[in-house]
Amino acid sequence: MEKEKQQKNEAEDKIVRILSKDIEGKTSIYAGLTKIKGVSWSLSNAVCRKLKIDKSKKIGSLTQEEIKKIEVFLKNPDIPKHLVNRQKDLESGENKHLTGVDLELRKDFDIKKLKQIKSYRGFRHMSGLPMRGQRTKSNFRRNRSKGSGIKKKVKQEK
Repeated sequence: MEKEKQQKNEAEDKIVRILSKDIEGKTSIYAGLTKIKGVSWSLSNAVCRKLKIDKSKKIGSLTQEEIKKIEVFLKNPDIPKHLVNRQKDLESGENKHLTGVDLELRKDFDIKKLKQIKSYRGFRHMSGLPMRGQRTKSNFRRNRSKGSGIKKKVKQEK
């Protein structure tokens, strides 16, 4: 009885590394996989279903083989195309799913490309304004602390 409790505590204290991201052993697989950049709740659910792993199982209790299976699946997921985060890639034209550092780098390259071709969105990125048509009269303002146009009350001494 005591050995089982001790093993559970060791599994919960354990930190698991999946796709260069450290995840605490206490969290469930379903929630823990979402800590990885590029893995949504729906993709996490798909991983658990395809690999037939219980969602409520703690990450610390996974074996090395199960961790390898999860990593291999996340690198090349076999999921419907609406769950993929890069549909019809500009360069290759295929559906890809990027995670971690690859996702960050690809996002930066896309923004640089928009700036280089001088599209509307590229100009908005350069000037630090919103790209998707939001109003800018009251939001997205800089230097809020100055309060231009408002006079301060002057104390009169008697």
